Amino acid sequence: MISVSTQLFLVLFSLLLVLPVVEAVEAGDAIALLLGVILSITGICACLGVYARKRNGQM
Repeated sequence: MISVSTQLFLVLFSLLLVLPVVEAVEAGDAIALLLGVILSITGICACLGVYARKRNGQM
């Protein structure tokens, strides 16, 4: 099974291949999009972790 960090790297790399680099503004938008995706995934994983701990009675 592929680790989560490897999967995340593959997703980000595929996004970079899809996005065209024409102007600096578009590159900035691409960076902002990637940061938003990373922060969203991190937030979802954090919420799932809190939910799992509460469900198991560890909190």
